Amino acid sequence: MNFTGTEEYVATNELQLAVNAAIALQKPLLIKGEPGTGKTMLAEQIAKSLNLPLIQWHIKSTTKAQQGLYEYDAVSRLRDSQLGDDKVHDIGNYIVPGKLWESFESGDQSILLIDEIDKADIEFPNDLLLELDKMEFFVYETKELIKAKTRPIVIITSNNEKELPDAFLRRCFFHYIEFPDPQTMEKIVDVHYPNLKKDLLSQAMDVFFDVRKIPGLKKKPSTSELIDWLKLLMADDIPEDVLKNHSAKNAIPPLYGALLKNEQDVHLLEKLAFMHRAKS
Repeated sequence: MNFTGTEEYVATNELQLAVNAAIALQKPLLIKGEPGTGKTMLAEQIAKSLNLPLIQWHIKSTTKAQQGLYEYDAVSRLRDSQLGDDKVHDIGNYIVPGKLWESFESGDQSILLIDEIDKADIEFPNDLLLELDKMEFFVYETKELIKAKTRPIVIITSNNEKELPDAFLRRCFFHYIEFPDPQTMEKIVDVHYPNLKKDLLSQAMDVFFDVRKIPGLKKKPSTSELIDWLKLLMADDIPEDVLKNHSAKNAIPPLYGALLKNEQDVHLLEKLAFMHRAKS
């Protein structure tokens, strides 16, 4: 198996090497990077490229590691016992498989995405050490050992909201997705909008990277926000002259709501534009 990117996903040489190294080592691939740099989409495109099923486990702040293995539905069993249902005699009827179990039981190799692992509490990664290492776990209620028929390719994403434990990191192959340079960004945009006018793209890119360079921004605009902004520029048929010779320091970008996501950053750009006009 060899991942080289897809028509819908521009993967740098470094990212391709990381994916293929993790597959060869049979280690989880831990992907970090700014929000909006395509970490979740990477797992989707690996599955598409390698023609493998994708099993997605999206982590929330309340998610527990046990939920990825299985859950025992004691409430349903109690209700069925009160109703006199015969199936209460088999506890296996109340064991609900989680995403890891699903990937372990998959007949063919699958891609298991554990998305935004840093949203869960600090013990979450440690609680999965053995299961991800040995690719097996024990169901105590049924006294059954669940072992992976075929080892899944595990992709784990993190937005760096929390530090991950060293013991967990040691078991992963790590890659940080650097923010795309202008040349790579043009390739990414071309995937989404192959017919975009070159002048509009060039001017929009200048404005976008100017905004990212402004010191003090609470949230820099990401790749996905650039894609959204370009879509609006085309939909509203913004004249190219509007962006020509435009600088984030002298005027707020048109349709800025696609790029800036909080009032603090909007006020910062307004202040810079005001100061620029005052000097002129």
